[in-house]
Amino acid sequence: MKHAVATWIRRWTGAVLTAALAAALAMHAPARAQDKVLKVGVTSGPHAQIFEAVKRVFERDNPGYKIRIIEFNDYIQPNAALDAGELDANSYQHRPFLNAQIKARGYKLYAEGKTMIGPMAVYSKKYRKLEDIPAGAKIGIPNDPANESRVLLLLQKHGALKLRAGIDALTGTNATPIDIVENPKKWKFVEIDAGQLPRTLDDLDASAINADFAAKAGLNPARDSLVVENGDSPYACLIAVREKDKAQPWLPRLVQAYQSDEVKRFIETEFKGGILAAW
Repeated sequence: MKHAVATWIRRWTGAVLTAALAAALAMHAPARAQDKVLKVGVTSGPHAQIFEAVKRVFERDNPGYKIRIIEFNDYIQPNAALDAGELDANSYQHRPFLNAQIKARGYKLYAEGKTMIGPMAVYSKKYRKLEDIPAGAKIGIPNDPANESRVLLLLQKHGALKLRAGIDALTGTNATPIDIVENPKKWKFVEIDAGQLPRTLDDLDASAINADFAAKAGLNPARDSLVVENGDSPYACLIAVREKDKAQPWLPRLVQAYQSDEVKRFIETEFKGGILAAW
């Protein structure tokens, strides 16, 4: 009996000492830093879908970091939120659009890392070819300067109109309907918020729709469009951050995660030509 009691006392004492030692070590050990949460803004549709794949790769390869994806339904708010410090990055826009926003709103933003190309295309529920659209037709186009210019340049490339000399979206010299010098069929261009353009197809003769909003409406440019940008379009999207964050160590890692083989396979499998990897 005495032996059993002694054994119990030794075990209890050992357990107490072990617990005390563990507590002391914990007090002097450096605290584990909480995960760094990066808030990334995207537009609904393909950008949001792709970034879910990016998130998986990034978090797997970068322990200690998490990504919180925040979706927007327009093209203006993601840059406003980024500039205001409400986001750490956004991923939804090409350089001409970003340049136009910086010029118009004074944002201090920086972008790097090609992500994807969502080809601009013209769609119609009434006509199957661009040349079938009649004189006086109403064509819906995005109401932001960069994408409006993009549509007009696409239509010029296909011979539907001619713009004045000197238009270059990449340097910020965007085209508007005022810059049309030849419009043989006298088409009327209706400027509409980009996110609303799919809804106009029942009312207008045709509309030019960005790939992300087209996909959200069940449209595929390779299958459904009258005309579409080539896969080598210069309008590749980028990851944007505030200028003061361009040296953050997580930025090249975020670009690397986006440009991974896993994300490229996801784009090819999920969108089947409707969206293209840009790297």
